[in-house]
Amino acid sequence: MRRATALLLSGALVLASPSPAAAYLKFGLRLDSSAVDIRWGEQPIRYFITERDGPGASAGQLRDAVARAFATWQAVPSASVRAEFLGFTTAPPELSDGRTTFGFLDRPDLERVLGATSFLLDGSTGRILEVDVYFNTRFDWSVAPNGETGRIDLESVALHEIGHLLGLGHSAIGETELGATGGRRVLGSGAVMFPIALGPGTIADRVLQADDVAGISDLYGTTAHLSATGSITGRVTLDGQGVFGAHVVAFSPRSGALVGGFTLNAAGEFAIAGLEPGPYIVRVEPLDDADTATFLPGGVDLSFGASYFPRTVAAPRGGAATPIEIRVRRR
Repeated sequence: MRRATALLLSGALVLASPSPAAAYLKFGLRLDSSAVDIRWGEQPIRYFITERDGPGASAGQLRDAVARAFATWQAVPSASVRAEFLGFTTAPPELSDGRTTFGFLDRPDLERVLGATSFLLDGSTGRILEVDVYFNTRFDWSVAPNGETGRIDLESVALHEIGHLLGLGHSAIGETELGATGGRRVLGSGAVMFPIALGPGTIADRVLQADDVAGISDLYGTTAHLSATGSITGRVTLDGQGVFGAHVVAFSPRSGALVGGFTLNAAGEFAIAGLEPGPYIVRVEPLDDADTATFLPGGVDLSFGASYFPRTVAAPRGGAATPIEIRVRRR
């Protein structure tokens, strides 16, 4: 008998202050002594749309926006993702009804949350059984091809939430600053999976970035992709001890691509996969560009300053580079 486990993502997409408009994290589940990625075991992913209109967008327009967003993920040549729309339903996008559902939902208690994704998992394997995605009717939505002033682009938010549906957590490839009211303003974003939206009127997040592509290819990579790309692994340490929750970024001087990862245990270990073969500059920084709970639960270490590994690191084709250690200093 399968054990069903409900999981509500803490990483909902939130709205930041408007700004002018460059690391993926996979969801995991601990089974006994090992950890497994949360992912779909069977495809196509079949889904429904709730028969409820939202402010500025009908249920039919939501269907079209979700279909376009799925098509963007499906178009990644290095990953194998397929989805199928099964029809409309009167059921709201709520957990445990046996259907993967997208829909508009009124959430006045979450006035800054644009949308969120919840899972029902097989607790014995980590396989996804059902996903529900809602778009908050507290916001005015747009499906205009070039965006619409003062309205949130529905396709952009759908693309982000479908990234969660597929098993991706939030990326930290982005820069923000604190505003006068305590919220954060996005200075630049290099991933659709960055947890803070660019703001009303923008459509830049309809396009996947290198970090998004690396993440989805890690989860659903084709055989050709896995044999053609490499990875960088290592540790981040402070005074000889591992650092939990550090953000590690690999930058390719040749292509300009940024792909990130995180240290996910007390030993400060990290792995960045899906890298095109070649040299990379590796940088580590504290996870301080958004609420740390949107990336990782628990006590993330923010006590150190940004640092670089002193040499370039070559990601080999079809394998992993020799593990490195990046020593950071307390600030």
